[in-house]
Amino acid sequence: MKNSATYHATDKIAGYDCRPGIYTLNGASAMLKAVNFTIHSSNATACSVVLFRRGETEPFAVIPIPDSYRIGDTWSIMIYGLDIYEIEYCYRFKGEYAPEKGLLFNENTNILDPYARAVTGQSVWGKKSKVSDCYHGRVCTDKFDWGSFEKKDIPFSDLVIYELHVRGFTKSPSSGVRNPGTFRGVIEKIPYLKKLGINAVELMPVFEFDELYEERRHDGNLLMNYWGYNTTCFFAPNTSYASEIEYNHEGDELKELIRTCNENGILVFLDVVFNHTSEGNEDGTVFSFKGIDNSVYYILTPDGKYVNFSGCGNTMNCNHPIVQQFIIECLRYWVIEYRVDGFRFDLASILGRSEDGTPIENPPLLKMIAYDPILSGVKLIAEAWDAGGLYQVGKFPSWNRWAEWNGRYRDDLRCFLKGDYGMAWSAVQRLTGSTDLYPPDVRGQDASVNFLTCHDGFTLYDLYSFNRKHNEANGWDNTDGDNSCTSWNCGYEGETDDPEVNALRIRMIKNAFAVLMCSRSAVMFYAGDEFCNTQFGNNNAYCQDNDVSWLDWNRLKKYKEIHDFVSALISFRMKHEVIRHKTEASSLGFPDISVHNTYAWNDSFRDDDHLIGVMFAGRDKKGRDDAVFIAVNSYWESCCTELPKLPEGYSWHCEFYTNVPYRKGEDVNGLIDRHGYYVTLAPRSVAVFSLRAGG
Repeated sequence: MKNSATYHATDKIAGYDCRPGIYTLNGASAMLKAVNFTIHSSNATACSVVLFRRGETEPFAVIPIPDSYRIGDTWSIMIYGLDIYEIEYCYRFKGEYAPEKGLLFNENTNILDPYARAVTGQSVWGKKSKVSDCYHGRVCTDKFDWGSFEKKDIPFSDLVIYELHVRGFTKSPSSGVRNPGTFRGVIEKIPYLKKLGINAVELMPVFEFDELYEERRHDGNLLMNYWGYNTTCFFAPNTSYASEIEYNHEGDELKELIRTCNENGILVFLDVVFNHTSEGNEDGTVFSFKGIDNSVYYILTPDGKYVNFSGCGNTMNCNHPIVQQFIIECLRYWVIEYRVDGFRFDLASILGRSEDGTPIENPPLLKMIAYDPILSGVKLIAEAWDAGGLYQVGKFPSWNRWAEWNGRYRDDLRCFLKGDYGMAWSAVQRLTGSTDLYPPDVRGQDASVNFLTCHDGFTLYDLYSFNRKHNEANGWDNTDGDNSCTSWNCGYEGETDDPEVNALRIRMIKNAFAVLMCSRSAVMFYAGDEFCNTQFGNNNAYCQDNDVSWLDWNRLKKYKEIHDFVSALISFRMKHEVIRHKTEASSLGFPDISVHNTYAWNDSFRDDDHLIGVMFAGRDKKGRDDAVFIAVNSYWESCCTELPKLPEGYSWHCEFYTNVPYRKGEDVNGLIDRHGYYVTLAPRSVAVFSLRAGG
């Protein structure tokens, strides 16, 4: 069969040769001699393609799609004679305007194609273009050379995930990159990431968003949509993250980043936001889904108002069949065209709500994603809660495909590490894989992403520098952000010259990293935590495009001890398979996981216990017996613990001890107070031991 683009046009419309298009090819696609436009709406009565010359605000052509070109709810037209390098486009729809019914059609409103592969209007960060009041799409061509690309695969439990914001990671002059705040800036830092030892990056939103969405000023400072959790277009990368305007080859820099990461053994996950869009509520703008099929794409009340389970004005109607299809197509697109390795789903519990907002026991969308053949090789990670009060950590529908940000890990271990009462057993459960939340026979070993920090909350340095949030700069009288109080300022609020307070803070940071890297299942930490980056007590820096959010790379030199300590811990974790997941039984006679208290093999805990010991044991892939013991003292006084006795010919070697300064390559075995199998841990300290033959 001939390609449809080779047929002669059969109709002259608005001066252009046109014919019916390819109905299954959504969006705008360059063909041999034409451009194919396909869009669908179940409630519109008519649709037109609106064409602009590059950078202009007034269209040079409005081409109504004949009703004869419509099949079902889909309009498709092939327009000949267009130079894709010189045009931009959008749509206009006719239909009923009745907000109380959820219908917002206006034939004079320009509507952005939700399938657009590139969007105009915000190519330069923080600057409104002259077409910023109307988003246009670009017709893209894919000429990116993937070369001999071989997709990497890293077992889930082996993942050490590094969450970063593309702009904030390198925007500070201290980053020393040539292309600050861009995809290419991240590429310049890949040698650093590789040396650190992480094997996956989780990019905060990179879909097209308007950073000037709801911009405002507070105390003379411009506040904006810095994080990017208000999506403008789901198929287009954020243009302002490219170091150069890419026009019709949009996405090449992001593809270069993904390819280069994979070449260096680093997977790339995208943080995706399907729970809401930047169109807002009834007071928001109409530029995309609202003008196409408002009542289809959003959950509405009976009188046409927007249900707000996202906390951002609207909630996508994720389990409407049309929206399900859109989300699946979007995920497939990023896997096929960008070769991404996984997705983290923001407020993923919304994806399990029905069309009336109630939770569904077996949500069809989540099941479709789990079983989709294109998505079968990618990692799926859910933020298993939403702003509507649905909290599903440990209960998120999984089909053995979905993992979760383990919010219980974060909360329980934060409380235990700062010495809270009654948290010892909870800490043991989290450290050993949270099998109470994720039973291995039900969820396998690949369900929990363990983390103590992420973009949403304090940095690790701030976690031990502040008792309370300091979000005054956000302009909401410090009412925004988390109020959970799982932080501890170590005796002084904020920065101090007190050497004892500062030494305690460093020890607490090292304790946190030691526990995290010796926990079973995948682990994640927030960019900059490895060199004590600070947000000055702001635990909700979503609007701060400044030094609050930008990583200060000068601290890498100042806190080199922490950086080297973290890198060594990552290396240690990767060396000892027994930490990450269950292995074959060893000849030592030890179980896979054992729990210890003041005495070896004592696995009972009282509410006033602050010391825990966990041993991982087994045989690695090379057939070698292995064991790792981590002892954690969160008490404000020294505590003694007994190490498990080993068979003849083996001994325990102390690899890390947080009570002494870390110096790369230095043996700390002789620096810990030890008498045979009994070890005394200093106040608020962690020791990690490994099995050694001999001694």
